[in-house]
Amino acid sequence: MKEDDRHKKMKEAEAEMSIISMLPAECISHIVSCTTPLDACRSSLVSSRFRIAADSDIVWERFLPQDYKEIISISLNSLSKKDLYFHLCNHPIIIGNGNMSMALEKQSGKKCYMVGARGLSVIWGDTPRYWRWISLPESRFSQVAKLNYVCWLDIKGYIETKNLSPRTTYAAYFVYQLSSQHNPETAATPVTLRVAYEHSAVAVEHSVILDPVNYEGTAPPHARYRGDGWFEIEMGEFVTQEDNATVVCSLMETSNYNWKRGLIVEGIELRPKE
Repeated sequence: MKEDDRHKKMKEAEAEMSIISMLPAECISHIVSCTTPLDACRSSLVSSRFRIAADSDIVWERFLPQDYKEIISISLNSLSKKDLYFHLCNHPIIIGNGNMSMALEKQSGKKCYMVGARGLSVIWGDTPRYWRWISLPESRFSQVAKLNYVCWLDIKGYIETKNLSPRTTYAAYFVYQLSSQHNPETAATPVTLRVAYEHSAVAVEHSVILDPVNYEGTAPPHARYRGDGWFEIEMGEFVTQEDNATVVCSLMETSNYNWKRGLIVEGIELRPKE
């Protein structure tokens, strides 16, 4: 872009801002509320008048989920809508009888959900011989599932799309650890990950290994350390197009009958994809 054109565009932008600045603060708030959380933060840097308008509850309530009042606890009601928004971005809240958590994606305000291990369907999960339910300080949930011994590994999560943000592409992630007592074959045996709408013939399915560090000492492309004490592997993705549909996310290993042990499951998380 030529220098003259750049200067012209800057002048035009300044003129537009000058016109908008002449509007009542409430009008500016309504305009900003039609943008995005990221744009609202940027607009607050324009002037003190814009900052007051951009920080208002009118703006940030628009960015909160429509059902946020049903989700948050009474203790959070005293926060401004902006403070509440960023609290939900940085501090997932526990919902669903303690078996799920909800947070917001910071740039878009879209919902992030995690189904904890207690909310998953774990084959033989209630048989102490095969699985134990333990507490770990690094987990957001009161209990996680630790695999003792099993040859048939089958874990499924069922998520209703009405709890997610509409018209959004989501990725599902399996969140886990491998204990120090894990069987090396457990980490090295390929498992099948699958994401699909319930009763649908169309599915995303692929095989990965759970070992976050392979035997050559390099990280495989599937596993990623989250920074919160857990690893995650992307299971697949889907688009929320229906209000009352159910998405099934599964991890299975049923073809190799070697005994597996040492897998610790925190849950399955769903996050909007950029």
